[in-house]
Amino acid sequence: MGLIHIEMFATLDLVGQAPGGPDEDPVGFPFGGWQAPLLNEVTGAQISAAYEGTDALLLGRRTYDIFAAYWPHQKEGEIAELFNRIPKYVASRGTPDLPWAGSTQLGPDLAAAVREIRDRHEDVKVVGSLDLVQTLLREKLFDRLDLWVHPIVLGVGKKVFDGGAVPTNLTLLEPPVAGPEGTVYLRYGLADGTPATGDMSAPDRGLGKDDLR
Repeated sequence: MGLIHIEMFATLDLVGQAPGGPDEDPVGFPFGGWQAPLLNEVTGAQISAAYEGTDALLLGRRTYDIFAAYWPHQKEGEIAELFNRIPKYVASRGTPDLPWAGSTQLGPDLAAAVREIRDRHEDVKVVGSLDLVQTLLREKLFDRLDLWVHPIVLGVGKKVFDGGAVPTNLTLLEPPVAGPEGTVYLRYGLADGTPATGDMSAPDRGLGKDDLR
């Protein structure tokens, strides 16, 4: 069984809407393209490394349309070569035109379709696609979460964890890395169980002797 791997850019208040440009998702959002001034070689290298081993993309309809209008026309660079070569799976309730070579629309049972993709591929990347990510978080249909947290607060916009999340434990897979502009790269893996609770006034914090950290 392969991995469903979410790649997400977010602000400090976890807004993930339209990081790349003003036309990505402009309705009610005046900060499209907020990531561009903060992008640097360190972050670029982290992103490139994160895509190593990817053998499929899983995209929401809006992100697919943005990618399909851009990447087929890019012939140079590792990311362009990768994206144009591997299969693309699109989650959409409509009947979209899918002009990008290697694109397939998922069936109406999204959870079943994602599980099938996971069985078929080794490393499936989910890029952007906030509405799709909400479903994956709610159904715990992901294995890894790469999160780049940028040092700005917008106070408006769609958030990474915006109504789709359920109580979930995650494990930090490697130490956080901060770039020169203050962007912090976090890599998490899905863990078993749900968050525990305790009591800070109790001698053992209410966790029991064996559970103290």
